[in-house]
Amino acid sequence: MSDSILEPDPADSGATSEPSGAQPDTPSGEAAATGADAPSRIRELLHAAVTSVGGTERPGQVAMAEAVAAAVENGEQLLVQAGTGTGKSLAYLVPALAHGDKVVVATATLALQRQLVERDLPRTVDALRPLLRRKPTFAMLKGRSNYVCLHRVHEGSPSDDEAGLFDPAEVLGGPSSKLGQDIVRLRDWADETETGDRDDLSPGVSDKAWQQLSVSSRECLGATKCPYGGECFAEKARERAKLADVVVTNHALLAIDSLEGAPVLPEHGLLIVDEAHELVSRVTGIATAELTTTGVNRAVKRAAKLANEKAVDKLQAAAENYHGLMEIADGGRVEELPENLHFAVAAIREAAREVITSLGEIRDRGVSDEDAVRKQAMASLETIHETTDRLLEGSVYDVVWIDRNDRFLAAPASLRVAPLSVSGLLRENLYTDRSVVLTSATLKLGGDFTGVASSLGLSSTGRDDVGETIEGTGAAPVWRGLDVGSPFDYRKQGILYVARHLPPPGRDPERPEMLDELADLIGAAGGRTLGLFSSMRAAQAAAEALRDRVPGEILLQGEDTLGELIKRFAADAESCLFGTLSLWQGVDVPGSACQLVVMDRIPFPRPDDPLMSARQKAVEEHGGNGFMAVAATHAALLMAQGAGRLVRSADDRGIVAVLDSRLATARYGGFFRSSMPDLWYTTDRNQVRRSLAAINASAPPVRAR
Repeated sequence: MSDSILEPDPADSGATSEPSGAQPDTPSGEAAATGADAPSRIRELLHAAVTSVGGTERPGQVAMAEAVAAAVENGEQLLVQAGTGTGKSLAYLVPALAHGDKVVVATATLALQRQLVERDLPRTVDALRPLLRRKPTFAMLKGRSNYVCLHRVHEGSPSDDEAGLFDPAEVLGGPSSKLGQDIVRLRDWADETETGDRDDLSPGVSDKAWQQLSVSSRECLGATKCPYGGECFAEKARERAKLADVVVTNHALLAIDSLEGAPVLPEHGLLIVDEAHELVSRVTGIATAELTTTGVNRAVKRAAKLANEKAVDKLQAAAENYHGLMEIADGGRVEELPENLHFAVAAIREAAREVITSLGEIRDRGVSDEDAVRKQAMASLETIHETTDRLLEGSVYDVVWIDRNDRFLAAPASLRVAPLSVSGLLRENLYTDRSVVLTSATLKLGGDFTGVASSLGLSSTGRDDVGETIEGTGAAPVWRGLDVGSPFDYRKQGILYVARHLPPPGRDPERPEMLDELADLIGAAGGRTLGLFSSMRAAQAAAEALRDRVPGEILLQGEDTLGELIKRFAADAESCLFGTLSLWQGVDVPGSACQLVVMDRIPFPRPDDPLMSARQKAVEEHGGNGFMAVAATHAALLMAQGAGRLVRSADDRGIVAVLDSRLATARYGGFFRSSMPDLWYTTDRNQVRRSLAAINASAPPVRAR
């Protein structure tokens, strides 16, 4: 192996260049589809934007900007894989602003939303203004429950224990309790804030405190009926979004806008979905419903003093019957509701319908002082009615299962229902009458876009002779895939090490050989380790076992806020950070604080996961390979994201260690390795220890941030 991984290449002065082999997945000449002068115009604008932030254009960034411009011009759907360091935000913002049509940018994380609104968009707009001869405007828009409700602040909130309004600071533990103090602070903040946005509140408050002073869209009285409608933070945000050229939102609100038939986003001609690898999961979450005893009881309490007493009693009795059945129910998928459970769910639906009718009669009488109470009760009941309707319908496009909460064994189980696939929903609702650009650092799995594209509703049956541009057929939109690579030279900057000598992991979380290997690697690295585990149980077991075996501190997800843990990890070179899902995708620690990323095993979904197993079975029934299409694709996406935690800047050096021998020995191992960054690959444990020691010895000291 070349020694270049142990110290920076002398020829690398920090300038970036197109990595070898990272060519766009598009036939030659296709970038000129928008006309001869269009690419030069985009390059001019991009140069101005990049210069304004003190950067230098990267070849991949230029290729992406030109492709986005061409997609908008031609009405295409575009998938762009842009590796870490590409500068993809500017690569899509510049052509979007140049086009002049209204743009919606949807992201998965708060960090990227803030980066766009507070840094990227202001700088880009200022840089492009002289060239565009106009100043594009932008705004952020979130769901209504993300904004404090002034009606709740000034009038109080409907109680689940009493019908009517109450002071939550007095009732929920009193103003001296932590909850009461949070509510008092929220009220004071509501008088000062200009946005009412929860994310602007620092320090934050608990979910329970926030829920007392916020409302869902169903609970809202409406701008015309609410006495505070003219000052409403959510309404002001919507008005700003209507007037803005660029609206920054989140995947959840995009899903609601696309799937629920009630537009919440302004009309737009271009949609950009950043962190697009997360979209299927977010849409699935929005489209999943749950029927719980707690939820039904809450609806009963909310409606008790307003609705017809006989109807409320009927709903209470139905809830008690359902509760008894769910206490003894076994978890797992339900192909068809058993007769007694079907009867219980039907009874809840019928009773909920009667209570809804009763509350409607109150509205017709115009009892305005009870509007807030009625709206909250109505919101709960409508959700219950829709969920029971869906459970009883038994659609072949839904998966139903009984969910037992492992953390609260005394709690009864609940019924959950989720779509078997969201690709059809996305195909019908996301790509209509607009261009959509979907981008992420991980969209190619196993070397091509087809798996991710299919999950996003961009199904296809053919590709051109070089396997790069894929044309949709039938009802599927025409789309194009582009990989612009990364400015980093992964093979010089990092090693992918697979512990081939370890026994394959089984269901037993106790893996003493794996823990020995992990301890040795951490020792060679001198700490500096991000441990990515397939379950919280595994992360906790590893932390407990190794805290007495390694010199530095082991930080464990859940023992403090994630932001604080990452801050401490970045500031202490000898520390390690162990955790699960959010760490696989949410950690950005460039520099010498993170030089070893360890994955305990390939993160396949649990075999008893009802939704994943149902999706796998459906693929197999249609003649496909369910394991590769569902389980392997899910795991490969996580591994690609996890490996991406290592190299975050041009100077980073380190090791990605996978302590699962199947990555080297199983037939599907090549699929996973080709989905990850192109690191130098080895199974030689001695070589890895020498490399870690050398990297550690040459690492600059970690500076507190």
